[in-house]
Amino acid sequence: MKRAIPVLVLSIAGLIPVWRYEPSLGAASTEAAAPAATPSDSSSAASGSDSGSGSTVVRGTTVQTEKGPVQVQVTFQGTRITAVKMLQQPNHPQTTAAVPKLISETLEAQSTDIDTVSGATITSDGYKESLQAAIDANAKSASTSSPSASASAASRSQTVDGSTVNTDKGPVQVQVTFDGDRIASVKMLQQPNHPQTTAAVPKLISETLEAQSTDIDTVSGATITSDGYKESLQAAIDAKG
Repeated sequence: MKRAIPVLVLSIAGLIPVWRYEPSLGAASTEAAAPAATPSDSSSAASGSDSGSGSTVVRGTTVQTEKGPVQVQVTFQGTRITAVKMLQQPNHPQTTAAVPKLISETLEAQSTDIDTVSGATITSDGYKESLQAAIDANAKSASTSSPSASASAASRSQTVDGSTVNTDKGPVQVQVTFDGDRIASVKMLQQPNHPQTTAAVPKLISETLEAQSTDIDTVSGATITSDGYKESLQAAIDAKG
């Protein structure tokens, strides 16, 4: 019975290192299970781009005007403006009438160097400011692309004149710029000198860029011009091949 006591003491002493070791194993296990930090994403306040099929969609800044916020969304093919869409605009008849003109002039000028629409000066200024922000954001993004890619995009561009269509109101002729198979812009070479024609042309061009064909609505009050426009446009599409 006396000999059993030292054995029991030694057994207890032998367990002490084990008890001291277990906490360090637990700490190591906890550290290994800790998740790695994830880098945070960042984006420009002036733009949100979404590239696909060689095109880039960029949102301009929201410009707060006396009439309400103005913001545009611009589609680029390389550095070329192929479409402009209003994301925000004042709820006002003069703004509604001005927007198609602003968009049409932008597609022709390929910049903010466009006229202010009479009666919609505040909206025009807000539009141009938001548009410039989108152009700047796209230019910054494009500066990182390779020169060979830019040259390739330029080589896909082709300008074709449609046929001259003689109407009761006067001759109608369009000039179409294609980027590959896509209609990038439309310009009027000839059109009747008539207020209804002047008002109809921006709508016809805007619908063409959206539809990418002659499958567009005839503008009320400008049926003759609309028909001549679509005929000349189809001729340009057919000539492009």
